[in-house]
Amino acid sequence: MPICEIDPWRTQYFDRVPCPDHVLIPTEDSDAWIWNPRHRWVYDKLAVAQSQGLAAAPHGVTPSAYPVFSKPIYNLKGMGVGSRALHGEADYLAAYQPGHFWSSLLSGDHVSSDVALVDGVPQWWRHARGYAGDGGTFDYWEVRADANAAVEDWAAPWCRKHLAGYTGMANLETIGGRIIEVHLRFADQWPDLYGGDAWVEAVVRLYEIGKWVYTDIERRSGYSVVLFLPHGRRYRHPPLPVQQEIVASPSISSLQISFHEDWPIDRHAMPPGGFRAAIVNCWDRAAGAAARDRLKAWFLASDDQSGRR
Repeated sequence: MPICEIDPWRTQYFDRVPCPDHVLIPTEDSDAWIWNPRHRWVYDKLAVAQSQGLAAAPHGVTPSAYPVFSKPIYNLKGMGVGSRALHGEADYLAAYQPGHFWSSLLSGDHVSSDVALVDGVPQWWRHARGYAGDGGTFDYWEVRADANAAVEDWAAPWCRKHLAGYTGMANLETIGGRIIEVHLRFADQWPDLYGGDAWVEAVVRLYEIGKWVYTDIERRSGYSVVLFLPHGRRYRHPPLPVQQEIVASPSISSLQISFHEDWPIDRHAMPPGGFRAAIVNCWDRAAGAAARDRLKAWFLASDDQSGRR
């Protein structure tokens, strides 16, 4: 399998594509950090903010104006852990924590962009807009078929300047067209919506020979609908027939049951607003939402949910 993927619910996107043993393609930031020593500075979110001229400083340097946004300088686990808006000095003092920083509170669309880079030069883009839920969660992502000029016009020059020498995939998170996070990998939540096996083959080729070759003329928009459940409960995976019935719909592309059933609940990195139990990738958002509702009903009715960890 070409992709170094630790989440078993996502190997479904990669296990049909052959790859030379020496080609290492990360989906985890920890692997990307180890394999890219020259460019791993991008995981320093304070440095990324400062590289764009945004107001930003580590905790200990008091903001001159509010509101600002606070989060860890480094967070390789993701999921928005430790992130919050600060609306005044009282918030700042209450949230003060070594290893965190504050930066300008941006507004606008929250977009996750995957970009194929050759020596830092963008070759291919795909953009997904996130629609937020409560407490750091997302209701769904819309994986767009069209370009996003606000992101590309700002981020392409940034990549050429700051990622020169890097060939591979990168994921940029932006708000209002400004970069808030950089990952030296792609978003492994929805490769099926990018083109499935043909797209994965192009990624393997990029890492193997340093060229991007992908005929992307049939792209279409899709959705990644996320199910968050209450914290503090122990959940079981739905039986295979339940999962198979959901993915049998032509409007559904794939289903991920996105947690380890045998892990303690608190071992999973999750946002304050909920426990991410499932992800439905689909071509029709209404169909994805209906599938999510069915999964939610199954989880909450399951007999094994009373235990707490």
